[in-house]
Amino acid sequence: MSDDTQSLGLDEVDAYLRANLDGYHGPLTATKFAVGQSNPTFRLDTPDRSYVLRRKPPGVLLKSAHAVDREFRVQRALAGSDVPVPQMYLLCEDDGVIGSAFYVMEHLDGRNFFEPTMKGESNETRRAVMAEMNRVLAALHMVDADAVGLSDYGPPGNYFERQIGRWTKQYRASETGSIPGMDALIEALQAGMPEDDGQRTLVHGDYRIDNMMFEKNGTKCLGVLDWELSTIGHPYADLAAVIMQWQMPPGKEGRGLAGIDRAALGLPSDREFIDDYCRRRRLAGIDNFGFYLAFNFFRMAAIIQGVYKRALDGNASNPERAKQLGQYVPVFAQHGLEALRG
Repeated sequence: MSDDTQSLGLDEVDAYLRANLDGYHGPLTATKFAVGQSNPTFRLDTPDRSYVLRRKPPGVLLKSAHAVDREFRVQRALAGSDVPVPQMYLLCEDDGVIGSAFYVMEHLDGRNFFEPTMKGESNETRRAVMAEMNRVLAALHMVDADAVGLSDYGPPGNYFERQIGRWTKQYRASETGSIPGMDALIEALQAGMPEDDGQRTLVHGDYRIDNMMFEKNGTKCLGVLDWELSTIGHPYADLAAVIMQWQMPPGKEGRGLAGIDRAALGLPSDREFIDDYCRRRRLAGIDNFGFYLAFNFFRMAAIIQGVYKRALDGNASNPERAKQLGQYVPVFAQHGLEALRG
């Protein structure tokens, strides 16, 4: 057993599931997923089925961060909707069980694309996966939050004003040194904030292809994962998050599409993806898209800074990876400033 699974408290998890999860039978083994910097995630295996456990990390945490209870709530609310999610089994908010709150959900037996180039796939598959990614995003933004019991899932008011304020505080709390680009980006976003257009929808907060699970031999989405940043907010934040990811360099680090001949791979251009989204939601178009793109670069920089700070403090889920990510904070800040300039 690895140190990672020993730190999970496998015996305690096993006892808790025996007492609280219908149909559960041990013995239990666990394997930590390599992905997931924010909330450590484990595959739980028993002789007759597998589950996934997602927990808050140990240690001192920023207020409102690592909200596994919110992840559990939104995915349970979306069950049966046009937005595919894993089945939620149970939420444990008692820190006394394994040291932090956790939830257990269905293990989806599918495939995950780590980056949007989908290396080794046919152009037909790439086109279909991207179309499905677009469909699910539009479907999420058309969910009636009141009807699924999530009317109180986010506060009222200007989403971007609220988010920029929140992530500025999170960034300052995690700051390890002066980054002039981040200071300039924060100031520019506050000065250039568009008026609230009244759109309020469910938003995922980290919508990208590697947070989705697809059929093993098909292109249908089986589930959207990692809902920690979800809330009631503005749909263009999610759409711009996709485009932001694509501005990154391809490969393991960037996982983007910068410099890629997309047409040759059957991948949509930014404009094609945005137009398809607008068609699905019956929108005439989107003005000032550079602001929404810049906001996403800023938020990702703030998140990475938090991950980096936890690595320095010894609380990161994957310390070496977290320290590597820290160098990208000024890079994301610069991309945000460039997006605002159009």
